[in-house]
Amino acid sequence: MKAYEALIILDPALSEDDRGAAIKRITDLVTDNGGSLDNIDEWGKRKLAYEINKQTEGDYILVEFHAQPAAIDEIDRVLSIADQVVRFITVNRDEKR
Repeated sequence: MKAYEALIILDPALSEDDRGAAIKRITDLVTDNGGSLDNIDEWGKRKLAYEINKQTEGDYILVEFHAQPAAIDEIDRVLSIADQVVRFITVNRDEKR
């Protein structure tokens, strides 16, 4: 398995319950596709560099995990259609950290 990290920007207007459910869905998505979670770092609400969908803030979540390369396509597919997700990016992570 390879190491990956996904930076996910959630809608800042989500309630705490919806936010928790969105994070749970993301972690379940990784584990259901054969991956293992390393770390979840919640950065909180931050100002966006540019306006997205008339929003100037986003709720940032950094998820570090190990998964098979084939699982990344499914993870990216589900994140791209999730209503709570404003933007996301998944990249390879250096193992030495």
